[in-house]
Amino acid sequence: MSAREHNPAYRAGSGKLSPLLAIALLAGHAQAQPPSPPAVQATGAVKTDASPADSNSASRVTLDSVAAVVNGDLILESDVDAEERFAAFQPFSEPKPATRDRLIERLIDRDLILQQMALQQQPAISDAEVEAQLNTLRKAIPKCAAYHCETQQGWEKFVADQGFTLEEVRDRWRERMQVLGYIEERFRTGIDIAQPEIDDYYQKTMLPVYQKESVTPPAEASIADRIREILLQQQVDKLLDDWLAALRAQGSVVVMKPGEEAP
Repeated sequence: MSAREHNPAYRAGSGKLSPLLAIALLAGHAQAQPPSPPAVQATGAVKTDASPADSNSASRVTLDSVAAVVNGDLILESDVDAEERFAAFQPFSEPKPATRDRLIERLIDRDLILQQMALQQQPAISDAEVEAQLNTLRKAIPKCAAYHCETQQGWEKFVADQGFTLEEVRDRWRERMQVLGYIEERFRTGIDIAQPEIDDYYQKTMLPVYQKESVTPPAEASIADRIREILLQQQVDKLLDDWLAALRAQGSVVVMKPGEEAP
């Protein structure tokens, strides 16, 4: 867990909307209480963690530099790395891998949203709701087919190969769900996703991905809700973009250059 996750805003729990969050709104926890923050240095932070793929789960200490500061909340290079790796769980959010700068911008946007969410109580999302979405996700990720993610062993192997634990994935997905719920409530008034739009996205966007992986795609009906969510995110993108621009102007956002000291 990184330094930025100790901000109260990260106790809400769901990664980034289409271009803005690429939803994957991911990190931060509502139910789980985070440990004490690590010590922060002038140009970075000391981070203690254990690799999920490490068989002996030995703790290790690494120097983790600051990538950005959002109203005093640190975004670390490890957060950028985790955001990049978590894209494996959201294969349809962006057409191509995001650049480092794009990942940092996404994390800044998410941090701003979570800070706003922390100002008011958010509806709780149950473990059962999270697991239901993850069970659907396991069937929708093309690369999951080779792992046989329909089995618990296969799913655990896929998760570990992306550099996460099952608990981390659940926490990140919970945050993602909660952020999406907040954004939908704030911006989606009057927006409706019609069935032809879902059909078009399934045929033109999702099917080519499965074909590229030589994997049989799931039936459209089984992932229609996921497609509707993606399309909704795209619809609210402009409204969200304007709102985030205002939050940036009102607050303090500093993106660090490599080797630059944190303010």
